[in-house]
Amino acid sequence: MCTYSTEKFDVTASSGKGPQGWFPLRTATVYYDHPVHAPDEHTVNIDFLNPEEGPAARVAVELSLDSARELLAALQVTVERARNH
Repeated sequence: MCTYSTEKFDVTASSGKGPQGWFPLRTATVYYDHPVHAPDEHTVNIDFLNPEEGPAARVAVELSLDSARELLAALQVTVERARNH
């Protein structure tokens, strides 16, 4: 794998849904690399994990650059709106 850029951080009070149902998330990794399934040559990939619960406790996302930009903008708007509640 030739990851170009990686950011990893701890997440708190967060949950993900996998094959076994909901589980608490512990870490998130955001990186730019070759996707496993998406049709683009490179994608922005996000992995939400709980290593304590094994490899099935993972939510993986592969986004085109355009979709990643749109997600970033939507997150910014939502977080700013939430600040006012």
